[in-house]
Amino acid sequence: MLKTITIIVVVLIAALLVYAATRPDTFRVKRATNIKAPPEKIFALINDFHSWGSWSAYEQKDPAMKRTYSGAANGEGAVYEWEGDKNVGKGRMEIAETSPPSKVMIKLDFIKPFETHNIAEFTMEPKGDSTNVTWDMHGPAPFISKVIGIFINMDSMVGKDFETGLANLKTVAEK
Repeated sequence: MLKTITIIVVVLIAALLVYAATRPDTFRVKRATNIKAPPEKIFALINDFHSWGSWSAYEQKDPAMKRTYSGAANGEGAVYEWEGDKNVGKGRMEIAETSPPSKVMIKLDFIKPFETHNIAEFTMEPKGDSTNVTWDMHGPAPFISKVIGIFINMDSMVGKDFETGLANLKTVAEK
């Protein structure tokens, strides 16, 4: 009986690993909102890491986290590093490219709870008296991420934080 159970468990684990191997090698999480403010105002809030405390959902998850700013004051070369509790982990962001007032691209490196290297992009597209703002994060999906992704939906998990952050950004920008 024990031998049969062991064989079934091994087959199930093997099937899970084979299924994980067939999953995409990259991931993407994307959310958008419409903000009644000019793109220049929104761009300024995203392009300066010192402003993120007023709108980023991650800033609210651990108000006691340690923050370090270096490099440029804002825009290309600005660096923001953080270390916090299990809700935010440890990582580093660097603004790699800006196209005022329409785009901010950020190199996003997580160190804890696990190491990943992603790109976050914010785009602002004027639409009459409003601006359509998109927050897009993408990067590689190593094998362990593919396995975890079978049980945890990253789009739903991270997407909720993006939705909260964009709602906060909307509130701040529309003041």
